[in-house]
Amino acid sequence: MTQTMTHVPQIFDTPLVHAHMRRAFAMGPADFLLTRAVEDMADRLDVIMRPFPAVLDLATPLPLAGAVLAGHERQITRAAFVPTGADDVVLSDETLPFAPESFDLCVSLLALQSINDLPGFLVHIRRVLRPDGLFLGCLLGGQSLMEVRHVLARAEEEIRGGVSPRVAPFADVRDMGGLLQRAGFTLPVSDSDRLIVRYDHAFAVFRDLRAMGATNALTARSKMALRRDIVMRAAELYHELYGDEDGRVRLTFELIWVSGWAAHESQQKPLKPGSAQMRLADALGVVEGQGPQRGENNDGSAPAK
Repeated sequence: MTQTMTHVPQIFDTPLVHAHMRRAFAMGPADFLLTRAVEDMADRLDVIMRPFPAVLDLATPLPLAGAVLAGHERQITRAAFVPTGADDVVLSDETLPFAPESFDLCVSLLALQSINDLPGFLVHIRRVLRPDGLFLGCLLGGQSLMEVRHVLARAEEEIRGGVSPRVAPFADVRDMGGLLQRAGFTLPVSDSDRLIVRYDHAFAVFRDLRAMGATNALTARSKMALRRDIVMRAAELYHELYGDEDGRVRLTFELIWVSGWAAHESQQKPLKPGSAQMRLADALGVVEGQGPQRGENNDGSAPAK
């Protein structure tokens, strides 16, 4: 029998992704976006009235979530591709070195956008969750860095007559619910939040992206260094196209939030087709197929003069 192998496109140069992250840690990381995600995570967990004794903080770049997740008699396990502490579990690839049904909660903040096999990674997350366990994740969405993408492409087109991939293709919020279902999660939810950050100038934007470990790590990237004249022209275009009246420039981040549960018999299930015991027309108190006549209100009365 022939075994069919599924090829996973390698969109990201994973060793380079991790090298950029280590460089960001060394230079002093820009953590404002992750801090915002941690605050949002806390708000979302506060409305879920149930304990999570065993928690996995999965691939979040910095250990900022741990302080929020700690307490309530929780045991926190942090796993990272680029460890920041002696107790971190080191992830060597896009699989998880944990036994099935090990955790009640898994959170992952601003890491999933650089995973090559995101559907497969979600399957691994669902596998390590106990029945009725929750996954809560935040990743960069498709509108993120749209200003940088635009000005770099336009500057390179003007100067070199061609465009090289410079900014990663981020996920679309409309696709994430389907990916969660495909991975076996129940009650999947996805939503997005757009954040606009303002900078004094374009070079501050480029510096922050470097300090976030968010510089180009695409496998299809040009092997030539980005030329100085292209960078200078991109900075000019940035102020022309995305500058405000006070001289500052804007940068967009889209945060996509996803959540899903490991299946459990206690969870709500959708009704089977045809199982409803009351017609919609009866519930609304109307005669099915008969709307208001011309010149009448919905209740059959004459309109006011």
